[in-house]
Amino acid sequence: MGINVDHRSFVIERELPGSPAHAFRFWSDHQLKRRWNSCHPDWTVLEDRFDFRVDGYETMIWRMPDGIEQAMLAHFLEVHPRQRIVYAYTMRTNGIPISSSLVTVEFEGRNGKTTMTFTEQAVFANATDGDVRESGTGAGFARLQDAMMEIAEDTGL
Repeated sequence: MGINVDHRSFVIERELPGSPAHAFRFWSDHQLKRRWNSCHPDWTVLEDRFDFRVDGYETMIWRMPDGIEQAMLAHFLEVHPRQRIVYAYTMRTNGIPISSSLVTVEFEGRNGKTTMTFTEQAVFANATDGDVRESGTGAGFARLQDAMMEIAEDTGL
């Protein structure tokens, strides 16, 4: 008998301040990405690697306060500057896969702003994890909007 898994897809669209080039930087620049993508200040970062290019990777490994290790391991499949990013990633808890996903992030300029469309197709080991992922991703994009506003104001973009 096989293991039950939850297959799901979700799409999140956000209007971001500035041009597609400005929005793309917050995905492609390691320091800018960490401004909005680091969401657990009480977790200890054990590994943080970022090689943003086709066939590149992103690796984040954390230790939670209770000692559990979480890992996010991504592989960039397509990088089209200012237009689209496609990547696959897996999440692991103590080395055991809990989800695997294919993600497409698209950027479209409109009236001095950028519409970002994030599409994730995933398989989760636990049916409730999909709801948590979708909610957490949306919260991350609120942090992205805030970070982009801060940088736009600081640099005059």
